[in-house]
Amino acid sequence: MDRMLKAARASGSLNLSNRSLKEVPDEVYKSLDAVGEGENWWEAVELQKLILAHNEIQLLKEDIRNLPLLSVLNVSHNKLSYLPTAIGELKSLKALDVSNNLLNEIPEEVGSATALIKFDCSGNQIKDLPCSLGNCLDLSDLKASNNRLTSLPEELSNCSKMTKLDVEGNKLTTLSEKLVASWTFLSELIAAKNTLTDIPESIGSLSRLIRLDFHQNKIASIPSSIKGCSLLAEFYMGNNFLTSLPTEIGELTNLGTFDLHSNKLKEFPVEACKLKLSVLDLSNNSLSGLPPEIGLMTTLRKLVLTGNPMRTLRSSLVTGPTPALLRFLRSRLPAEEESGPSESKENVIARAARLSLGSKELSLGGHGLSDVPPQVWETTDITKVDLSRNSIEALPVQLSSCASLETLILSKNKIKEWPSAILESLHNLVCLKLDNNPLRQIPSDGFQAASKLQVLDLSGNAGCLPENPAFSHLMQLQELYLRRMQISEMRADIISLPKLRILDMSQNSLQLVPEGLKNATSLQELRLSDNNISTLPPELGLLEPSLQVLQLDGNPLRSIRRTILDRGTKAVLMYLKDKIPY
Repeated sequence: MDRMLKAARASGSLNLSNRSLKEVPDEVYKSLDAVGEGENWWEAVELQKLILAHNEIQLLKEDIRNLPLLSVLNVSHNKLSYLPTAIGELKSLKALDVSNNLLNEIPEEVGSATALIKFDCSGNQIKDLPCSLGNCLDLSDLKASNNRLTSLPEELSNCSKMTKLDVEGNKLTTLSEKLVASWTFLSELIAAKNTLTDIPESIGSLSRLIRLDFHQNKIASIPSSIKGCSLLAEFYMGNNFLTSLPTEIGELTNLGTFDLHSNKLKEFPVEACKLKLSVLDLSNNSLSGLPPEIGLMTTLRKLVLTGNPMRTLRSSLVTGPTPALLRFLRSRLPAEEESGPSESKENVIARAARLSLGSKELSLGGHGLSDVPPQVWETTDITKVDLSRNSIEALPVQLSSCASLETLILSKNKIKEWPSAILESLHNLVCLKLDNNPLRQIPSDGFQAASKLQVLDLSGNAGCLPENPAFSHLMQLQELYLRRMQISEMRADIISLPKLRILDMSQNSLQLVPEGLKNATSLQELRLSDNNISTLPPELGLLEPSLQVLQLDGNPLRSIRRTILDRGTKAVLMYLKDKIPY
């Protein structure tokens, strides 16, 4: 113990977790007063990080005030029945973890620790959170799951920097409109296993929300304002009382997982068939049939329908593989009515050019064009050009004159060469989509010409990637899509991109997820579906809570039980984090 205390006086950090301690050694509270023989008092530093987790500690003394520079205090998984009021005197405290103790209440004084950013009091017997938490204006991560809360203090509306709230497993009957409306930075809201009867209308103001979990409540409807949650990727509404879905649900263009199991749904709206879902769970509802338009949801990897009184689908289709069901539903779509004479390409281009005068966006997708029309570079100040689904083989040099161009979509064409010369002149280009072209290998210096890119899609171009470390030229990149490219390893120059938020490498040949991915702290979505991954490094768990979406379906994973995988991203990351050897 003396050796650890001496090391703590040198580093400012003391970890006494998993030591079967029944009390905190008095020397811990004394800090610098305990400088021993052979130590230079002027070299000693105040304790800043104190970890006492996984012990049998029953008391935390008021002497904790003797550690004024403490910024991290973790006393989780102990036997504390109350907290000292002196915690409020820790003015530097940023992270406080008192989870999994025997606490009945949190003292009001905790609100005097106004530097608090992360507070975890989950797994206790707390009935009320202190109103004083509203004084912690920097509080961004609040976990109060598995307690006995019946309401949340309105003063929490002052915590406008809140990004993550977990109140699962309580006795909440409502979330107030004011509270939800005030948390505009919220990216994760978990309120499962309560007795909520509705979702507040103000949910639509959460435009940064990525994960929303309301499963196992008593909610009867989803408000139409949900369309405002434009970044929502995971939505869990299983085990509620839903009888219908709002048509606006179809506007959630980033939604990948939608869990609606065990409700009372009688139909799935056609408008929702626009969603680009990977997982849709409709099991144990009251569905007698499905709209054939679901067959057009080609991104679906998993569609669960068991436990419905289906009359229009054979049981072998309901319980069989999802692709077969989607093919059957597509076959039920009515044939397109014969249209009149098709509009000439010249008229289509002219009309698109007229529309672009106001919007600064030129949309010419799917018109069988073999060349880029001159209207593209003749339109003044154009910012977005969509030339997808054509037969264009090369880009004309005149495209270099589009100095205002920010988005260039060239998906599903016949382009073979990386357009370095043109990209060098497009200084404002931040989004480039070249997926599904016969693109040859990009030159090793090819990315230098597009160093300001924030979004890049090269999916479906096997063998086009430049040699390592070409991606290091794309330091502004935030979204990278590399689907269906026969990639066998996750390269270091990709995972070291400092601003990368979304990485999609699904439908490849990956076998390993590198441990180094733990350093990709900006990553919010990692899509690895349909690869050959059998194990995951425990260190991947360190990306919780920043990593909001982890898609792993279609891999031969043997190291993680299916029950954990089915519980979603957070459960997988927490499981992995617990496996890290310390």
